[in-house]
Amino acid sequence: MIDWLKKGQTEPQVEVAGRLLPVVLRRTAQAKRMTMRLAPDGSEVRITLPRWARSVEALDFARKRAGWLAGQLAAVPQPVTLDDGAALPYLGQPRTIRHDPAAPRRIRLEDNLLHVGGPAESLEPRLTRWLEGEARRLLTEDLAHYCAQAAQPVPRLMLSRARRRWGSCAHDGTIRINWRLIMAPDFVRRSVVAHEVAHLVHFDHSPEFHAFLDTIYEADISAANRWLKRNGRSLYTVL
Repeated sequence: MIDWLKKGQTEPQVEVAGRLLPVVLRRTAQAKRMTMRLAPDGSEVRITLPRWARSVEALDFARKRAGWLAGQLAAVPQPVTLDDGAALPYLGQPRTIRHDPAAPRRIRLEDNLLHVGGPAESLEPRLTRWLEGEARRLLTEDLAHYCAQAAQPVPRLMLSRARRRWGSCAHDGTIRINWRLIMAPDFVRRSVVAHEVAHLVHFDHSPEFHAFLDTIYEADISAANRWLKRNGRSLYTVL
């Protein structure tokens, strides 16, 4: 069933497998029909629709496809508890956490082991800070590389915590990249950076944009997109 703005409710919802999920509607001039997907962490239903489409039609669209949404929700990976012996993905490979409260707090990667000291209760935020630091380091290198390939000055880089997109390029040239891509393979992370750098030249998704992206990105962009579609949700199950 659909609950549409009941008293005290500020957003539309759809019932999926016994759970009420928020429905986020996004209208774009490019959309020719309604499309729907589940957020990577299963927290909301996202519908993109043409500007002329009515909200009630979008909500009915979600209701009629509640079974499909239930299947998508069931496929969302379960959250990972980060403690000694847990696996944390880094650059596309699982790294086993070795936690010793008596060891130094500084995180050290050695032979696929993440050595972490300090109290267990601060383990998660320290791992998050370490991953964000690694993300900024590698994304800065990626951005400089692709800007050189595109003959563009290096713009401002910001780490993103967005739940809806992996990267973005603003009108002022600022590029935002989701820090969770540090957990993905190199070719996937770099594909997102190359995509946003290509927008510095073509601020659209025209054939010219895709042709330019192919000239600056060294790997298979389709393979990177497939990896994100297949595995992107898993990057939201940790931290």
